[in-house]
Amino acid sequence: MKVLVIGFGGREHALAWAIRKSPRVREVVCAPGNGGIAQIARLVNANQKDVNDLLRAVVAENPDLTVVGPEVPLALGLVDEMQRRSLAVFGPTRAAAALETSKAFAKRFMQRYKIPTANYAVCATQEEALKALELFHLPVVIKADGLAAGKGVVIANTKKEAQDAIAGLFSGKLLGSVETSVVIEEFLQGEELSFLVLSDGHNAVPLVPAQDHKRIGEGDTGPNTGGMGVYSTDTMLDPQMREWIMHHIVQPTIDGMAAEDTPFVGVLYCGLMMTARGPMVLEYNARFGDPETQAILVRIESDLLDGIEACVEGRLSNTEFRWRPGASACVVAASQGYPGSYTNGHVITGLDDAAKTGGVEVFHAGTSLLDGSYLTNGGRVLGVTAAADSLESALGLAYEGISRIHFEGMYYRRDIGHRALKSKVNYGH
Repeated sequence: MKVLVIGFGGREHALAWAIRKSPRVREVVCAPGNGGIAQIARLVNANQKDVNDLLRAVVAENPDLTVVGPEVPLALGLVDEMQRRSLAVFGPTRAAAALETSKAFAKRFMQRYKIPTANYAVCATQEEALKALELFHLPVVIKADGLAAGKGVVIANTKKEAQDAIAGLFSGKLLGSVETSVVIEEFLQGEELSFLVLSDGHNAVPLVPAQDHKRIGEGDTGPNTGGMGVYSTDTMLDPQMREWIMHHIVQPTIDGMAAEDTPFVGVLYCGLMMTARGPMVLEYNARFGDPETQAILVRIESDLLDGIEACVEGRLSNTEFRWRPGASACVVAASQGYPGSYTNGHVITGLDDAAKTGGVEVFHAGTSLLDGSYLTNGGRVLGVTAAADSLESALGLAYEGISRIHFEGMYYRRDIGHRALKSKVNYGH
């Protein structure tokens, strides 16, 4: 088989790496890819914000299957256009991806199907939002309705912070684009959990859970990012709680989308808060998480391609995944200044040394390859990932690997997974 992966980040490097392991795969192509993906796949140019350009690449390559990594091509309707042309593609349609692309749609959907989530208000004007704000206790969460690359959520500790966030979203000052609606939510306390499943539109099969670290600073301080590190363990979710989440959150979501004639085929990412009241949905994503994918896929022992194909062909009910027991961890190396402004083009050294650390995989997120040298080309540059028998060992390997890498302005959090090590976190029932 020939498989085309669309995207250019660490998630797509991990997907290409896992898909390439399948004995049925003869070639992996990535559009547009990055410097690290070029080691394992052939790269083709394509603008992922341009559906016509992506379609051109798909038609030219004629793969047996296309896997869509990022959210933007999903939001633009790439899957719809491919399905119209009878091209095999893994990912939800534009309408199904609304679970991610519209926070307002997702909240109303959860209310319709009684899926546990925070109390909320959807507001179409600044005046309406300021009025609704009076109904919420502090801290309060203010969310952009549309896609915002992980930067559209503000946790406001004061009324003024909330008012400023609302004004910034409606004026366009906060994100650079004007929001037509804003979601106000009650603040939930607890531990966050990333719960991902594959779905064929009717059935769902869970992947191993993970926990992301979204803040840039150690001790979970500073602004939100796309994710600075993640870990996954056997013990973070007991079997009873996993079944509860499947029964009360995942299956009602899949069934609800099918009932509304927008069956969800692809990866459903449930961002959960494990509260004293039980698991509650913070957000949905309509694709693999980044960097969750890196930590999850280093643990998979089954053929990932089999599961992806079963989704596309509507036969997921007979599929189960085998997982490496133990734990995994991914630590992200970022450019100085991220998630604000940063510079590209810095030479990266030590990648070969890091790869020699036993059990370590270095997934490239924002890199380019020029004359045999790897250069930084993004805010999040690398995800140093390891699997081991325990979380302590996995983190030790990941940090050993990242300590061998250097580029000017390189920054990484040194406390990934540390809270779990202290508490031996287990989300029981």
